Amino acid sequence: MDFRQIPVIDLEPLSDDSDAGYRQVALLFDKAYRDVGFTYITNHGVPQDVIDAAFDASRRFHALPLIERQKIAINEFHRGYMALATSTIVTSSVEKATRPNLSESFMMMHELADDDPDVLAAKPLAGPNQWPDKVPGFREAVTRYNDTLEQLARRLTRVITVALDIDLQELEPWFAKPTTFLRLLHYPPQPVDAADNQYGSAPHTDYGFITILAQDRNGGLQVQNKAGAWIDALPIDNSFVVNIGDMTARWTNDRWRSTRHRVINRSGGDRYSVPYFFDPHMDVMVECLPTCVSSDNPARYEPVRYGDYLMYRLEANYDYRLG
Repeated sequence: MDFRQIPVIDLEPLSDDSDAGYRQVALLFDKAYRDVGFTYITNHGVPQDVIDAAFDASRRFHALPLIERQKIAINEFHRGYMALATSTIVTSSVEKATRPNLSESFMMMHELADDDPDVLAAKPLAGPNQWPDKVPGFREAVTRYNDTLEQLARRLTRVITVALDIDLQELEPWFAKPTTFLRLLHYPPQPVDAADNQYGSAPHTDYGFITILAQDRNGGLQVQNKAGAWIDALPIDNSFVVNIGDMTARWTNDRWRSTRHRVINRSGGDRYSVPYFFDPHMDVMVECLPTCVSSDNPARYEPVRYGDYLMYRLEANYDYRLG
């Protein structure tokens, strides 16, 4: 029988940094991502005040007049304010999206110095973040959250290497300079007369390696099982939702699932969430792991450069990239 709920994984065994603790959690990860593609994690080590400050910064930013938010309209480097209803997930393999997402967001990515080789080479997305000047403490709160989530993502990466029986050092070049996205999302209430195919976020899979999501108490996230049923990912106190993306599914030769999900905000109030996306460097070539390939299960995917896959999805799905 396909899943009817999303498993909860306690990270407490990682607290002593022992190999045994990582093996214990890795077994749970392997089962969860084979069967579901999503988990909740608890005892994750991220201080509550860091999470609260990020949500407070998001609410204060989205409360600004539109003219103020538009001062940092999203730039060619995919950083800044993305206005309401300006993304349509046309690359979804789930269903054909015909309506833009009913959401708005602030987007930041990994910081890059002016003399960074990627900046000097004018590589895609290699540019400056943008920051509002009318929200005191915004940059500090958001940057602190981003940096803390990167530490958590690196711990989860170690768990993943144990689960997949590979050497952590094999992945170090992937994440020496990771591609990261931190998105402060605001979903206004769904109109009572909204069409059935009006979503806060239309059905889709994520693009990259792993996503770590903090959500408020209003709910709205749903995950689709293999039978096609939509399962609510209801908020659980002191937890994150963690799912894998397309790159990990390809990398594991579909041993792990990049699972379809969507957001519909029927709470009657505003919904806020903060997803953090931890992905490899743009130049990394992703090909099926030897530990996930056999004569009975040959590689299902050709190698792909992560940056090429990412840019294809961004170019198709976001209005600002259409010029």
